[in-house]
Amino acid sequence: MKILVLGSGVIGVTTAWYLAADGHEVTVVDRQGGPALETSFANAGEISPGYSTPWAAPGIPLKAIKWMFSKYPPLIINPMPEPRKIGWMWQMLMNCTPKAYAVNKGRMMRLAEYSRDCLMALRIETGIEYDARQKGTLEVFRNQKTVDGLQKDIEVLRAEGVPFEMLDAAGCVRLEPGLAASQDKIVAGLYLPGDETGDCFIFTNNLAQMAAARGVTFHNGVTINRLMHDGGKITGVETSTGVMTADAYVVAMGSYSPFIVKPLGMKLPVYPMKGYSITAPIQNYDRAPESTVMDEAHKIAITRLGDRIRVGGMAEITGFDRSLGPKRRAALDHSLTDLFGDAGDLEKATFWTGFRPMTPDGTPVVGSTSYPNLFLNTGHGTLGWTMSAGSGRVLADVISGRETAIQSDDLAFARYA
Repeated sequence: MKILVLGSGVIGVTTAWYLAADGHEVTVVDRQGGPALETSFANAGEISPGYSTPWAAPGIPLKAIKWMFSKYPPLIINPMPEPRKIGWMWQMLMNCTPKAYAVNKGRMMRLAEYSRDCLMALRIETGIEYDARQKGTLEVFRNQKTVDGLQKDIEVLRAEGVPFEMLDAAGCVRLEPGLAASQDKIVAGLYLPGDETGDCFIFTNNLAQMAAARGVTFHNGVTINRLMHDGGKITGVETSTGVMTADAYVVAMGSYSPFIVKPLGMKLPVYPMKGYSITAPIQNYDRAPESTVMDEAHKIAITRLGDRIRVGGMAEITGFDRSLGPKRRAALDHSLTDLFGDAGDLEKATFWTGFRPMTPDGTPVVGSTSYPNLFLNTGHGTLGWTMSAGSGRVLADVISGRETAIQSDDLAFARYA
């Protein structure tokens, strides 16, 4: 089958890889000059199935109000009214119930755990390199009240069979020696040994090269204008270089996905959740993290990527604003220096922002649509890197007409239709 994949971020490229492995003729189209030049470019670097948690959670509305008065708020909401933003936030609010949270977290962890297994198999199959480390994630807590409220999350970890370990402050330092000087700021830690780290940009580009060697065609620098349809079926894609046709079409355009499917009558609730990161060369290896340390208080991840440290986090609901504000940079700098001191050279750090495609329930949209030859793979929020391999494998199975290895019907667009 001839398949057109729209978008060459980590989601689009992994989808193309698995489709090509199934014997399909695959073409990938993207407006950027190469793969992974938008949201996949400088994300936090963590592959964290155990940390797959919806932002929509009980208590978040109250926390959001408190965060408004915080010096380093993990969630920032632009007060300017916008109908699409207001509608999305209302849907998110409706998911902040214990019942919805349990359902959504279960879905997310199911896909994330499967994705980690797929990535492991892919790494063994291809030998792909991407500054990878398999040393787990350590989430550190700065106050006892937060630790006391972990029971529901731990119950989900147990139910999904995810290995974990609760640590005291000294245990956190044994795992991450770079935290020794900041031990007095840590109350406890949650260690998830099954998590990994790696550079998403390097991974996506290396996999794209392998996919090209397997026969996948990449059209970079091509603007996607609209999906053409007739009689309830997609007939082509109008682009800046002309009309492209295929037997099946995959939309993997991240935060821009809703705009391409809206003319088809599909209200896809994916909104750009702006995130930030800095990448600093290591200048003090004794203080540098070994893997990923999640600073729970600020919702900021500090990740070791070879001889660099990636610090990423925050969620800003402000539309497609690409500005790089000094307050956001200060929050990232603070989290790094407060926990790891002078580990990274902040004078040489690069500052970046990207738009995470977030659904109101946290679960991505992966699967078929009411158009028989149109498929979606988008809405992964902060977990695109974590869920990429599994999402690509699931969608390839759906398109190829095979039974998926995990339950996937509740990941499709039908849950919103």
